[in-house]
Amino acid sequence: MYYTHVQPGKVQLSSAHCTAEIWPLQGALLNSWRVTLNGQSHALIEGYDDANDFARHAETKGFRSCKLSPYVCRLRQARYQYRQQPYHIGKYMLGDSAIHGLLYDVPFDVILQEANDHLAMVVLRHEYAGTDAGFPFPYRITVTYTLSQQNRLTLTTEVTNLHHEPIPMADGWHPYFQLDAPVDELQLWFASDTTLQFDEGLLPTGVLEADHRFTQSHPLQGVQLDNCFLLQDTLDEPVCQLRNPASGLTLSIFAHDHYPYLQVYTPPHRRSIAIENLSAAPDAFNNRMGLIELEPGEQIRFSASYEASVRQ
Repeated sequence: MYYTHVQPGKVQLSSAHCTAEIWPLQGALLNSWRVTLNGQSHALIEGYDDANDFARHAETKGFRSCKLSPYVCRLRQARYQYRQQPYHIGKYMLGDSAIHGLLYDVPFDVILQEANDHLAMVVLRHEYAGTDAGFPFPYRITVTYTLSQQNRLTLTTEVTNLHHEPIPMADGWHPYFQLDAPVDELQLWFASDTTLQFDEGLLPTGVLEADHRFTQSHPLQGVQLDNCFLLQDTLDEPVCQLRNPASGLTLSIFAHDHYPYLQVYTPPHRRSIAIENLSAAPDAFNNRMGLIELEPGEQIRFSASYEASVRQ
């Protein structure tokens, strides 16, 4: 049996062996995902201590678990042109780039909750009114978390253009995963042999480069990553696996709808690793790599799933 429990500022989805905690008021972020396997409990997400910790440190702690919308990763000098008009984003800057979108800290409303013998789910919604002069295009974003069999957690995002003209759009998520050990003791595999060449500002140059390091499970000892990879097409198979070889604890990531890019980042503390499903490349509003243009009233769906298991 699955359960949904709503309390002030938090929503819990749970089963006998799995619990996910979502914070609607902090950008609909997933702050905790805990799974019990073979009698042992594992905390798979590096989150925040409490809402005050998020309010004070969301940016300096690396946007852990934040939703990325309407652009992902970096936007060069916070500027772009769309339909012959220049725009300048006014939100958070890191160096010379605006970073990680406009909605990572906005409140979402709980629209629906449901639990039965097969799943628990919650639907969250925010209507962006075009308040940033650099993105004056209203749109609706609906985020659904679903907990189901095999400890599967699915994150589905639907975006609807509420503007009277087409709008540019990209979508992503910025979770930090941990598997009971430092990153240097883990192994990583994903379905890509192609990386996007970055310049010194960690922005794509437009050149694709061969990178075969992770086509087989690769130790992360001493590996530094802040890279974007182009995923190969897969059907109903994981596109990425993070594994603790000592325990067999394995995280499998599935990219279902409109997530052809994978951004991977190893933070300096190396307690966790950010593995980000993205619909577009960094700076897509300028380089148009994966950029989506939504017509008035058009809706698009993005979806990815995550499973935890023990594999010897």
